[in-house]
Amino acid sequence: MFTNFQLHDHLLRALKKLGIEQPTPVQSRAIPPALEKKDLLVSAETGSGKTVAFLLPTLHGLLNDPDTQAGTRVLVLVPTRELGRQIMQHGLALASYTQLRVGLIIGGESFSKQKAQLRKNPELIIATPGRMVEHLEHGTPNFDDLEVLILDEADRMLDMGFSEDVLNIASQCNQHRQTLLFSATLSHKGVNRIASQITQDAEVITLNTIKDKHENIRQQLILADNNGHKGQLVTWLLEHENFGKALIFVNTKVESERIYTDLFETKGRVGLLHGGLDQLQRNRVMKRLHTGEVNVLIATDVAARGLDVQDIELVINFDMPKSGKDYVHRIGRTGRAGRKGLAVSLIGHREWNLMIGIERFLNQRFSRRTIAELEGQYTGPKKQKKSGKAVGSKKKKSKSHLSTNSSVGRAKDKKSAKGRNTNQQLVGSSLGGAKKATGGSVWGRIKKPD
Repeated sequence: MFTNFQLHDHLLRALKKLGIEQPTPVQSRAIPPALEKKDLLVSAETGSGKTVAFLLPTLHGLLNDPDTQAGTRVLVLVPTRELGRQIMQHGLALASYTQLRVGLIIGGESFSKQKAQLRKNPELIIATPGRMVEHLEHGTPNFDDLEVLILDEADRMLDMGFSEDVLNIASQCNQHRQTLLFSATLSHKGVNRIASQITQDAEVITLNTIKDKHENIRQQLILADNNGHKGQLVTWLLEHENFGKALIFVNTKVESERIYTDLFETKGRVGLLHGGLDQLQRNRVMKRLHTGEVNVLIATDVAARGLDVQDIELVINFDMPKSGKDYVHRIGRTGRAGRKGLAVSLIGHREWNLMIGIERFLNQRFSRRTIAELEGQYTGPKKQKKSGKAVGSKKKKSKSHLSTNSSVGRAKDKKSAKGRNTNQQLVGSSLGGAKKATGGSVWGRIKKPD
């Protein structure tokens, strides 16, 4: 019970209002030492309750030691705008019975309004590193009185290239502060380097690693012939699986827009989220997802971190992510807080080796699944290495053959290049609306069985 932590009454009241009764494992392990003002390095999987684990002891400290003359007392750094908004919502909810102020400083919003907000010295600020560095360069924030610096999803921040920004910000904070670092993994070289420079005698708490099996998530793969076939599989899954909300992940903005257009015409309650949207558009689609106005979201990896939405019970990887870590963060949008979830990856022949690599990285094998009425022709590589990866089919040409046919080869190359240029123009013109290139919906490239 949270009452065992002897938290401030206002916080316990807020927890009761939110219906949060039992602490999760990461909360049980992290809250006691955080209340003792120790520096922490915490490794815990997504959806484990990390946000509450660092907000509760931090807010308790602010309430138990009020200082109306101090500047900003807590700074939380996050990798993405969406995660920043998510943490702000948690902070406002937990501080709802207090006078504590929570500020949000992220890119894509008015710089001048943020400057005005910083001058008011809110007790707690949540920020993305890039935008915070901009404000520091303008001399707006003053972190001389900062008591707690928190890095959430530190590994992701470093993967996104924020290492120097984080160190820059930390160097301008009160050096006698408490530092809490939360990450999906502590084996990340960059995380260790940052931690050694910004923490002192930190207590290490490791609940699990990124490679641990996600017991609450059924992980399946379905083989697909091409994108048209994948589109049919997506439609079938959305029609036959039981879910409150679903996420469909793709690797590119162009592909996400194409899928959104086709699904919107057939399903209606569909949203789109990618890095090309401005902040107002992102906020609008996230609000619609939270309220249930949208129940299917097509997204690039901008949504793979920090997206905490209730009732996401289905995750579909239309495109396989490029790494095992990205795969874990995608599927981690479901199966959260003890709930069950389903993650389905659609695998074409070009993604087979990538899928095998991710299975080996996670040391687990995904369940193979077939949908009878949509079974395709691709059944996997004809020849496989011991690792499970496909054996390459390219054959090396002999030097004599290359020499004898060099002039013919050059002529063919020129002809092929001309053909490719023509094809590229056709494909390029169709990306904004796949129907012109295919003669119909992107879902219609494979004829459905009778």
